[in-house]
Amino acid sequence: MTDFSTLYKKYAPDVFRFALYLSGNRSLAEDITSETFVRAWTSPEPIDAATVKAYLFTIARNLFLHGLRRESRHDQLGRELLSEQPSPYVQAEQKDEFRAVLAGLQELPEIDRAALLMRALDDMPYEEISQALRISLACAKVKIHRARLALAGIRYG
Repeated sequence: MTDFSTLYKKYAPDVFRFALYLSGNRSLAEDITSETFVRAWTSPEPIDAATVKAYLFTIARNLFLHGLRRESRHDQLGRELLSEQPSPYVQAEQKDEFRAVLAGLQELPEIDRAALLMRALDDMPYEEISQALRISLACAKVKIHRARLALAGIRYG
């Protein structure tokens, strides 16, 4: 594998985009992205160049799932305590279609969302998706197909 700086430059945008759509939260996606590369960098095992993207996505997904488990143990703030005013950056990003798709993604089961994002955003081969998610090849294809149908129903329904 090439040096770590090259690895980061090549894959950080993909990992960030995956984490953003997986979590729906920009700040959390940034944290997941940075932690993914820290873990890859400090891994005692060498990274296989042929499957580096799947490896990084697996780390990012595991970090996301770990965060969900940790978050479920904490009480949530009531809606009345949260600020109703989004930041200017969030306001600029929030177009109708983007919000609908993002909301639709959050409605999907996590594993379906992860499979769809790996395929749609990064054109990852089905075989790598099945390996990253530890499911069969047929199951990966079905999950992606069903997730696409669900999003199409939200978008055009």
